[in-house]
Amino acid sequence: MDLSDLISAEAVMPALKANSKKQALQAIAEKAAALTGLDEREVLETLVQREKLGSTGVGGGIAIPHGKPQKLARMFGLFARLAKPIDFEALDDQPVDLIFLLLAPEGAGADHLKALARIARHLREQGVATKLRTAADTTALYAVLTEGAASDAA
Repeated sequence: MDLSDLISAEAVMPALKANSKKQALQAIAEKAAALTGLDEREVLETLVQREKLGSTGVGGGIAIPHGKPQKLARMFGLFARLAKPIDFEALDDQPVDLIFLLLAPEGAGADHLKALARIARHLREQGVATKLRTAADTTALYAVLTEGAASDAA
């Protein structure tokens, strides 16, 4: 699975302003709802419930909030680069400035886990996080997120 299968350029937020984890989740839930047609409150509740199980801040300034809202037809990804890092209760206690949201249909099962692993692998690749932090705009961010898709799939 390529990240280009999960995310479109319109689902890239290059300078999200949020002062807390809650504000960041609200903002990405709002954008995800607008792009998927899902109810914003349901998307937010799905993310909040998942965070209660443990932070999706995976370390290195990266968070991968995820969940399975009802009525979602296909997997959906959204990327947000924060204007300034925030406390996300990450595993390494470092602030988060890169967020990749993954929403999956309720019955996605293993595909959901494979997509999460693919996202985590890509974001941890040498230099990818740095490129995401220095990319000039939405187009450049989208290019970094989807680069290497063909070679990674081989």
